[in-house]
Amino acid sequence: MVKLLIIEDDEAAAGSLKRGLAEAGYAVELAHDGERGLQQAQAGDHDLWVIDIMLPGRDGLSVLKALRDQGRRTPALILSALGKVDDRVEGLRVGGDDYVVKPYAFDELLARIEALLRRVRSFGSGPETMLELADLKMDLLSRSVTRGGQEIDLQPREFRLLEYLMRHAGQVVTRTMLLENVWEYFFDPQTNVVDVHISRLRQKIDKSFATPLLHTVRGRGYILRPEA
Repeated sequence: MVKLLIIEDDEAAAGSLKRGLAEAGYAVELAHDGERGLQQAQAGDHDLWVIDIMLPGRDGLSVLKALRDQGRRTPALILSALGKVDDRVEGLRVGGDDYVVKPYAFDELLARIEALLRRVRSFGSGPETMLELADLKMDLLSRSVTRGGQEIDLQPREFRLLEYLMRHAGQVVTRTMLLENVWEYFFDPQTNVVDVHISRLRQKIDKSFATPLLHTVRGRGYILRPEA
């Protein structure tokens, strides 16, 4: 079973997060201050750390820096109420692999955890060159996409968008996730760029086919899956 360590001083929030992750199939260990979290991270064989920044005793960034200085490469997801670009950049530079701003949607946090774990697994097994969902196929080497054997012409940004959606097939992805990972915007510039590209992509991969793959989840985001 995949083991997670959550270092979060808000015991109610940590408990709720632990229950949700346990229901998703993870073994979860909690620490409620920086020093204890550092000790548990050093002593455990966790697959991923979830670290809040604002902790009593020792803040989350110093905990993560200490672990990285010791050569520990366990993936780390940072949680913080600090959402400015400078805050995110600092967290990533200290050694964070991802950064989630509070308040967050649990589904988004779960998707980010799954993505980090997937990245670690794929690193050890060689690069992935082909993505498939139903009759939709993406060749990452030739940069080509087909559905039902029919070639689909995508612009570079549309290709990146579809690649991200295919890597997260079956999961709801939010506009924020797409902006950060496809456009590399670490803030919401109040633009409709995501909606425009989603509409164009849907026209190309769904319009001429009986079964739609790209769905809008009202109030949450988008999901790529064969079923409605």
